[in-house]
Amino acid sequence: MEHVRDVSELPKAHLHLHFTGSMRPATVLELADKYGVRLPEALTGALTTGEPPKLRATDERGWFRFQRLYDAARSCLREPEDIQRLVREAAEEDIRDGSGWLEIQVDPTSYAPRLGGLIPALEIILDAVDTAVRETGLGMRVLVAANRMKHPLDARTLARLAVRYADRGIVGFGLSNDERRGMARDFDRAFAIARDGGLLSAPHGGELTGPSSVRDCLDDLHASRIGHGVRAAEDPRLLRRLAERGVTCEVCPASNVALGVYEKPEDVPLRTLFEAGVPMALGADDPLLFGSRLAAQYEIARRHHGFTDAELAELARQSVRGSAAPDDMKAKLLSGVDDWLAA
Repeated sequence: MEHVRDVSELPKAHLHLHFTGSMRPATVLELADKYGVRLPEALTGALTTGEPPKLRATDERGWFRFQRLYDAARSCLREPEDIQRLVREAAEEDIRDGSGWLEIQVDPTSYAPRLGGLIPALEIILDAVDTAVRETGLGMRVLVAANRMKHPLDARTLARLAVRYADRGIVGFGLSNDERRGMARDFDRAFAIARDGGLLSAPHGGELTGPSSVRDCLDDLHASRIGHGVRAAEDPRLLRRLAERGVTCEVCPASNVALGVYEKPEDVPLRTLFEAGVPMALGADDPLLFGSRLAAQYEIARRHHGFTDAELAELARQSVRGSAAPDDMKAKLLSGVDDWLAA
C-alpha cells in the first residue's frame, strides 16, 4: 500500500486566488463589526458555522447572489491596514498549505472608492504584498484582473496601469466575473497592452460556459493560462490544443462544485485534463465563500479522483511551471516536490 503523504507539506504554487475571497471568515466578521456593516444572513451563517453558503451560479440569478455575498465581504475593506491584514493572512494560510509562491488576483477599481482612487488603491495593495513577503517569506506577486461586466475601455486603463507597475510585482493580467457576459474579443486590446508590457495573459474561461469560451481566450486574448478551463474536457480537440501549447488551466475543484458547475467533486474532470496532458494548477478561488483552501484541492484530487502521491507531485510541479515565479524560485520548489515524494 502506498504511503500517503501530507499534501499540506507538498511544495506548490497557488495561481488562482481572488483578493476578497482569500479572507478568513473571522476577519470578515471582525471588520464588519468594526465598521457597522450588516452582512447578508447567508454570509454570516456560513462564516459562523464554517459551512459554505448554498450557491448555484449556473444561471444569472444565482451568479447575482454569489456576487452580492462577495461584494458584502469586500465592503468591509476600508482602510490600508485592512488590506495589509488581508494580504498577510492570505500569505500565512498559503504557507500553512505548502504554497511557496502565490499570485493573488485583484481588480483595484473595486477598492479605489474607499482608498483614495485607483492608483492609491493599487499602491496600497502592492505595498501590502511587499510587507507580507518580507514578514512571511512567501513568494508573492499580483495579477490585475479586469471585470468583464464593465466597459472594455476600463480594461485598457487597468492594463496600462498594470504594465506601469510591473516592476513593483505585477506579473499578469486577467479577466474575471460572469463569463456569459461580454465577448472575449471585446477585451483583446487590453490584453495586447498587457502582453506588450511583458505580463502574462490569464483570463477566466470554461467554467460557467462551455469549450467555446476557452477557445475564445486562446484565439482572441492569446492566453498563456486559463482561469478554470474545466469545460475544455468536453472537446477532445481543444484538450489536445491546450496540451500541445502547454496552456495551464487553473482548476478550482471545490469552487466548481459550490457554484453548481458540477454536482459532486468526482464530476470535476481532473482525470480527463490530466490524462490529456493539459497542465493544471489547482487553486482555491474564493475560500471565504467556498469553504476550503489550497491543500484541500489536492485532497479532492486524491480522495475523489484517485490521484497517487506521484500524480499529486506532478500536479504541484505543473503549478510551479505555470507560474510567473523566477527561475531560482521554480528550481527550489521543484526540488522540494522531489524531496516530498522521496520522504
